[in-house]
Amino acid sequence: MTTTVIRMADRPIWKSGVTLAIIAAICTSLVALTWQLTAERIETNEKEWLERNLQPVLAGLFFDSLITESMLTIPPPHDLPGSGTAIIYRVYAGEAPAAALFVVSARDGYAGPIRLLIGVAMDGTVTGVRVLEHRETPGLGDRIETAKSDWVLQFDGRSLENPELGKWAIKGDNGAFDQLTGASVTPRAIIKAIKKTLIYFETQGDAIFVAVAEENE
Repeated sequence: MTTTVIRMADRPIWKSGVTLAIIAAICTSLVALTWQLTAERIETNEKEWLERNLQPVLAGLFFDSLITESMLTIPPPHDLPGSGTAIIYRVYAGEAPAAALFVVSARDGYAGPIRLLIGVAMDGTVTGVRVLEHRETPGLGDRIETAKSDWVLQFDGRSLENPELGKWAIKGDNGAFDQLTGASVTPRAIIKAIKKTLIYFETQGDAIFVAVAEENE
């Protein structure tokens, strides 16, 4: 009896191509199905994570809306700190505006831009400030993080009247705010960004919330 051995090299190339195409189609379908099954859960988890991280900036303020329910993006150019797109989360107590959370960048940090989250109540007072991202010097500029020091907490309850506009500076520049030992560029950048955000809210606060009504029409 003669045995015939079929080698891969003897198979037509097109058959191998069809086989690979079928395998690729199956893999693509499985990936698409997995994404459909998990996309909603991932989105929910991301929103819950964002809600938890935004909450501390609104400490002591009554509100009953989800922070992430009403987001406004403002492309450049604008009068907020930073040259990129600014994000504003609008927060409500019932149907009444309660506060706005600004995600902005202090452009002139010592080692680069400093990404900030700044909460402003409707009366123009700061509800809280947190540093989201930075590249400041470890042991010096990185004390802007709440995990490293309470420096950033000194802005809670402040406004353009408390202190007066000309005092929005570090004490070394005859201002009202403490600076960081061995680091003055970093606090200057953050104070400037908070001041600029408060000025924006004072002049554009009504428009920020009017935009909600326009979106719902």
